Amino acid sequence: MRKFNSRICDLLSITYPIFQGGMAWVSDPVLAAAVSNAGGLGILSAMSADAAFITSEIAKIRTLTDKPFGVNIMLMSPFADQVAQAVIEEQVPVVTTGAGMPGKYMESWNKAGLTIIPVVASVAFARRLERMGAAAVIAEGAEAGGHVGDLNTMALVPQVCDAVSIPVIAAGGIADGRGMAAAFMLGAEGVQCGTCFLAAEECRVHQAYKEKIVNAGDTDTIVTGKKLGHPVRALKTPFTRKFAQMENNPDMTQEDADNFGTGALRRAVLEGDGPMGCYMAGQSAGLVKKIQPASAIIQEMAEQAAQLLQI
Repeated sequence: MRKFNSRICDLLSITYPIFQGGMAWVSDPVLAAAVSNAGGLGILSAMSADAAFITSEIAKIRTLTDKPFGVNIMLMSPFADQVAQAVIEEQVPVVTTGAGMPGKYMESWNKAGLTIIPVVASVAFARRLERMGAAAVIAEGAEAGGHVGDLNTMALVPQVCDAVSIPVIAAGGIADGRGMAAAFMLGAEGVQCGTCFLAAEECRVHQAYKEKIVNAGDTDTIVTGKKLGHPVRALKTPFTRKFAQMENNPDMTQEDADNFGTGALRRAVLEGDGPMGCYMAGQSAGLVKKIQPASAIIQEMAEQAAQLLQI
């Protein structure tokens, strides 16, 4: 077992400073528990579901692991207020956030003793959240899958590390020990990965989704929705290519985009719908070559990083 000199491990009582990202329709109790049991931090996705759903998910993961885990709250969700209260009532060990500013919840979460680790895409965002009491931040570059910002990981992470005194977790484009070691050299004290865990045996996405990840190359992702203010990175498919064409039509409205895109991720995850599914994935998909247990993904990443960092 390698020992990483990371405040994240001490803060969260985890063995490896490796987070599994909170991916909608993907990050369920089975996957999150597998990651936590392997020494990382498994994270449940609250998606756009209500408090009753996430409360049931928390109950499930607690039957599968006694290790620390987190809940990711998508702040654009219409049920964000409900879920924000539910994580307090359930005394969730870690809360991560995305797709917005969690400022309205920070005081109540801190009073409840929760460990808050928001996703940030800029230095200003990171500084503001540190002042609000975030325990750490996840600096996510545009290489990531799903909702993305503008700055790349290589540029974003060191600037965030220089700007805040709390630990920084690097995310976006990291799928092996080389990426993890690079993140530590940039000043990060942990990494968050999503795409590589899509190929975990415990990940219950459709087999077609896993095969698309394993067979992906370096140029097989595309960002759509940027002109609408909600950029999302996913694999190139008939759906994403059509969306890109629609986006370049000046007459396209937000309603048109919503009508076309609604349910696309669910179709990919649950049905393996090739033509009309949205297979969210990061640029690191080209590094994922096999389906294996989550524990193997974590162990290989940690061992390779430790060798490169000579620890």
